[in-house]
Amino acid sequence: MTGIDPAPRPRHVHPQRWSFVLLLALLALALGTSALPSPLYPIYAAQWDFGPLTTTVIFAVYSVGALGAALTVGPISDAVGRKPVLVTALATILVGLVIFLFATDLWQLLLARFLHGAAIGATIVVSGAALLDVRPHDGARNGAVSGAALNAGIALTVLGAAAAAQWSSVPLRLPYAIMLVIVIGLLAATIALVEPHTGRTGAKIRLTAPSVPSEIRADFWFAGIGILTAWSVLGVFLSLYPALAQNTTGQTSVLFVGSVIAVMAAAAAAAQFLGGRFAPRPTAIVGDLGMIVALMGAILAVRSGSTVAIVVDALVLGAVFGLAFGGSLRYLSEVTPADARGRVMSAYYLLGYLAMGVPTVIAGALATRYGTAAVFPWFAAAVALACLGAALLGLFGQRPHPIDERPVQL
Repeated sequence: MTGIDPAPRPRHVHPQRWSFVLLLALLALALGTSALPSPLYPIYAAQWDFGPLTTTVIFAVYSVGALGAALTVGPISDAVGRKPVLVTALATILVGLVIFLFATDLWQLLLARFLHGAAIGATIVVSGAALLDVRPHDGARNGAVSGAALNAGIALTVLGAAAAAQWSSVPLRLPYAIMLVIVIGLLAATIALVEPHTGRTGAKIRLTAPSVPSEIRADFWFAGIGILTAWSVLGVFLSLYPALAQNTTGQTSVLFVGSVIAVMAAAAAAAQFLGGRFAPRPTAIVGDLGMIVALMGAILAVRSGSTVAIVVDALVLGAVFGLAFGGSLRYLSEVTPADARGRVMSAYYLLGYLAMGVPTVIAGALATRYGTAAVFPWFAAAVALACLGAALLGLFGQRPHPIDERPVQL
């Protein structure tokens, strides 16, 4: 015995090289799973005999679960680590997929969507935080790449689900079975992941209410209206628009519906990635103004009944959606004080999930009474006006002087 203690082992291990790719894959999986039922809604409606309101309620239940997760999992993952939250979220996604796979009643769809909302909201928030843990000095690139991954996940999943449903004798089963296998693989990889958050506190979890410091209030509402309009469009296009596109064009193929959504999501992914090279505020303004044009184009495309017009407008709408949402998110990230990022981002996504749920259900209720084709132009016009408001705020809004430092509670 020499009496010399061995050197202490390091407390934390550096994350594996593949951890960044895995986290991007989890982001893609999250939004992909959220959009997975979208091309299947017309089949559900036909086989289970329910209307637009039921479709939008099924869709919007997701936002309730996601909202709860977005407001709570950040502080939880700060305290206990990213990995335990991600593993729990992926396990919950698996449970929701199993319910979808064997669902025979409406309440089961609602339960599965709620579970997926909570799990996907947790995955998005915590994976985004873990990307900064893995690459802490590359926040701008992380934001652009993660935004592209989210939309790419929608495009690939929706197209794959539509193809599986198109050529399967069990169209409401096979897409979920395939996704089950993918999630199991990613869950195994996440279990093997070294905890990326080396600064976890282990302290008592403290949840704070979403709020906005007064000095960035104008900036917040510029970005906030941006996510309100963008996610309102996303909600309707992932719930009501598939059946509307089928009815107006006469295309009954599930693959057609999946292609329209996939084109929109792929264009959004490309726009967010490429838009990251430009200043965020003007990028968001261009996106807001572009959405006005694209929404008016959507009205004309639906009225024309042209398959080509609907696909082209979906491409344009996806691109300007990506610029509007990506630009507003990057701008808000730039102007938010470091000590207020958590509560400001919670407020931002609070608006987003409300926009994804509330306008979608209202549109569904009106569509049940008056018909989706009659309601859609009014919805598009209302969102276009909101886009104009966001653009005007971006062009002429002035940041107020920080006279009152008390935050505004939302």
